[in-house]
Amino acid sequence: MNYRLLGRTGLSVSEIGYGMWGMSGWKDSDDSESIKSLQRSVELGCTFYDTAWAYGDGHSEQLLGNLVRQYPDKRLINATKIPPKNRSWPSKRKHTLDDCYPPSYVRQYIRMSLENLKVDQIDLMQLHTWEDSWLQDDRWIQELLRSKENGEIGFIGISLNRWEPWNGVHAVRSGLVDCVQVIYNIFDQNPVDELFPACEEHNVGIIARVPFDEGTLTGMLTLGSTWPDGDWRNLYFVEENLKSSLERVELLRDLVPETSTLPEMALRFILSNPAVSTTIPGMRKLQHVDANIAASSKGGLDPSLLKSLYTHRWDREPTSWSY
Repeated sequence: MNYRLLGRTGLSVSEIGYGMWGMSGWKDSDDSESIKSLQRSVELGCTFYDTAWAYGDGHSEQLLGNLVRQYPDKRLINATKIPPKNRSWPSKRKHTLDDCYPPSYVRQYIRMSLENLKVDQIDLMQLHTWEDSWLQDDRWIQELLRSKENGEIGFIGISLNRWEPWNGVHAVRSGLVDCVQVIYNIFDQNPVDELFPACEEHNVGIIARVPFDEGTLTGMLTLGSTWPDGDWRNLYFVEENLKSSLERVELLRDLVPETSTLPEMALRFILSNPAVSTTIPGMRKLQHVDANIAASSKGGLDPSLLKSLYTHRWDREPTSWSY
């Protein structure tokens, strides 16, 4: 495993981190399988774990807290998120700070996450949605800074809406946030336009989420793919999205190096960008942990392959199913 600095936090993090959404709240989540996968990741050098209160109403946080206590000799970095009060993902332009993150509510969820994790300090506390317009109301940052000053949290971050990396540039430039979490993968390359340069200028850590485009870049989905009733993927992979995504995946297959796989190429594409601090694939099975973490040792992609992959950029606009 290779390690990178998480922006100005000074924290050294594994460049392959662990996204824990799928460990709770998905219909096919299984705790015993999740625990084994988490333990395996620690053995292979993973040190950055991203969860959220919304992932199973705190259950994913509890799993992470248990993992941290199992390895007291390891520096495992915990990152979690406060859900918006109105439970609206993504946030919308009309949402105010009071709709999503009023100070007393922020304070309440910091304490709830501390209880779930059972740690002395949350390394990185993030707001699970974000609007740059909230910069006009400093109550959110004042509340987070109070928690930082009293030692409840170490650093402050924001998680940006799908396909809206522009809606966080002002927050980065404000100097108020230490980290930004954003979708970045072979298809979603928009963050390189404004967000990444701003992060590099202000030394803000970049957490690249959704490295496999919600599963399409694993190469395992088909037009006949189905998910259990109530699984969010039934809402996301509507026919228009699934069909167009799979068509674009087919165009990538011939670019995969002979000694590689599509998901490995997808991860190494992200790792080829030095601005990225870590990427957080979801890994619920042992074989996924082994394969994804192995991508770190392979390093970045050949410049000629990267040049080809840049042409597969897909600029998408938020729609009713893209929360």
